[in-house]
This record gives sequence, C-alpha cells and structure tokens, in this order.
Amino acid sequence: MKDFMGSRSGADSSAGPTEGARAVAGWVKSYLMSAHPDLGRMGDVCPFTSQASRLDTIRIGASEAGAANEDLIEAQVRDCFRQFDEIPCPKSMRHFRTVLIGFPNCDDEGGRSALRNVHAKLKFYSIGRAKMLGLFHSETDAPGLWNQDFRPLRSPLPIMAIRNMVVHDAPFALRHPLLLPVYLAKFHFGGARRLMTQALARG
Repeated sequence: MKDFMGSRSGADSSAGPTEGARAVAGWVKSYLMSAHPDLGRMGDVCPFTSQASRLDTIRIGASEAGAANEDLIEAQVRDCFRQFDEIPCPKSMRHFRTVLIGFPNCDDEGGRSALRNVHAKLKFYSIGRAKMLGLFHSETDAPGLWNQDFRPLRSPLPIMAIRNMVVHDAPFALRHPLLLPVYLAKFHFGGARRLMTQALARG
C-alpha cells in the first residue's frame, strides 16, 4: 500500500498527512483485511482488499483539511479519481484498484458534515464513472449487507474510499436506484441475473 498524497493538502492542521496515512493503512490491515465475528459471513470484511494489497493496487493518502475546507476536500477527492485511473495494473485486474483518503482533522461533527456534503456532491460524478465512493467514520449507522446490526463503515478516523463498481455490487444497486442503470450497462445479462438472484433472496 503506497502513500500517494504526501503533504500536498494545502490546509493548516494539527494532524499531518503522514500520521493520517499510517492510521488509514493500519485500519486497512487490521480491519478490512481481517474477519469480524459480527460480519454475518465467512472471510475478510472486504473480500477484495487482501488481493489488492498483493497486486499493489491500493493507494493510501491523508488530507490536512478540516471542516472549514469543504471546497478543498472536494477538489482533493476529485483529483483522487484521476489518480485512481493511473494506478498501474493488468486490465483484467483493474477492479482491484482502490484509493483511501483519511481526514484526521474532520473527526468532529463539523468535519463529518463537510465530508457528507462532498460525498453527496460527488455521488453522480462517481456513479457516472462506474465507481463507488464510500464514506467511513466512527459514527455512521449504515448497516451491513449480511447482518443488519453490524456497522461495517465505521472507522477510527474519517475515510473516503474509491473503487470500481463490480458485479458483486448487486445488493447496493438494489438499495440505491441511481446505481441500477449504470450497473446494468456495465454488467449486462450477468448483472441482471445477479440482481434477480439477490432480489429473490431478499424475499
């Protein structure tokens, strides 16, 4: 996992980017790449991260931006989409590309609100590029797919994550209608079958 943002954040802060990147990397290794008793299925919390690490397609960064820097946060995340597409890997492995950006100075209600605003602004930008933009923080109540009482998007510091949409995202496509047309355009009949199977499983 490589630190790709360095100190190029452009905002004053008390928590520097190197420390933030280390915190993100530690969380990836100890949480995303590990099993969890409340997950509701076997395997790691994220089934793709260990392979992405082996392929060297994960990029870790941290921003010094805080609650007052919402425009800067948006600009940084947009730039991370560009950097995401530049991660070298074989074409058949592009779905393992991952970018994670920590925001240690947004770990309060004002900062989390700024991140939620940026996440909402970039939703169409992300979906239109067949990518998934996730927001993790310590107080999110987003439920798990396999255990509704599990909170898989909780993290020790706020993190935004970018990854490619994959065929296994059928449950998310069913939950979020905006994803459906992009999902079907990308995965065609295979995606439609997965959607049908998922819908039947939900009853």
